[in-house]
Amino acid sequence: MMINSKSYHSFTKSSFRSAKHSTYFNVYDEIFSKYKGKNIVFVEIGVLSGGSLFMWRDFFGPEARIIGIDYNPNARKWIESGFEIYIGDQSDPEFWRGFLKNVGHIDVVLDDGGHTYEQQIVTAECLYSSINDGGTIAIEDTHTSYMRGFGPRRYSFIEYSKNLIDRINFRYSELNNLQADRRIWSIRFYESVVSFHIDRKSTAIISSPIDNGGIADGAKDFRFKNLDAFDEKGSLVSRTFHFLLNSDYKLLKFLKSFFKGIIMSYSFKAKKYFTSVE
Repeated sequence: MMINSKSYHSFTKSSFRSAKHSTYFNVYDEIFSKYKGKNIVFVEIGVLSGGSLFMWRDFFGPEARIIGIDYNPNARKWIESGFEIYIGDQSDPEFWRGFLKNVGHIDVVLDDGGHTYEQQIVTAECLYSSINDGGTIAIEDTHTSYMRGFGPRRYSFIEYSKNLIDRINFRYSELNNLQADRRIWSIRFYESVVSFHIDRKSTAIISSPIDNGGIADGAKDFRFKNLDAFDEKGSLVSRTFHFLLNSDYKLLKFLKSFFKGIIMSYSFKAKKYFTSVE
C-alpha cells in the first residue's frame, strides 16, 4: 500500500506500536498541517502502546506540547519520554473540568479513545469552549455510529453532528436564533473522521442579506419558474396558488406557503438521490 503523506511518514518512524486506518493520513495532513512547527497544545485521547505520541511529536515538531489521555494507568509510563499524561474517563465531565483547570486552553484535540457515542459527544461538548481560535477537534472512528455495541443508534455521534449542522445554519438572521450554535465555525466530514473548527470572530458575524449597492437591472427571479408549468394545465391547485401568491393577508400567505409546498413536493426531481441507511 502506497500512502504519500507526511503524517504517514511520522507514523512509520515511531518505534512503538500505533494502530490507524489507511484513510486517516490524508485527513491528518489536511486538517493538521497548518500547526506544524508551531508552539501548540495538542491533546490525543487514547494512548495504548504510545506509538502515536511519538508520531505526533515528529509530525508537529519540538515546539508542540503533546498531551496524552487514557483510562489505563499504564499510560503514565510515557511521562518518562517527555509527554504529559492524564488518566481518566473521557465520558465524565468532572474529569474534563479537572483536566482543563490544569492544562488551560488547547489548540488541537484528536479523539482516538473508546469510540462510544457517549464518550465522543461528551468529549466534544466539554472541550469546545477551551479550544483556541483557529483550533480543531477531530473525532476518529465515527464509523461506529453505524455499528452495534457503541450506544443507542438514535444518539450516535453522526446523528449528533447532523444536529449541529442544523444549529450552525440557524445562525442565519431570518431563522430561529435561539436554536443557533455559535461555538463552532465549521464542520468537516471525512470517511470515519469528523472535525470541528473554532473561529469565534467569524461565528460572531450577524448573518443577514446585503448587496454591494450596484445598479439593479430589474431582472426577474426565475427560481420557481418550473412551477409555471402548472398554469398550462389550468388546474384548480395552480389557479389557487397563483391567486394566493398575490395576496397580502396573513391567512392567505400561510395558505400560499402550504400550496407551494404541495406543488414543489409534486414536482421535486431530486427524490431519487435520497436513500436511508439502516
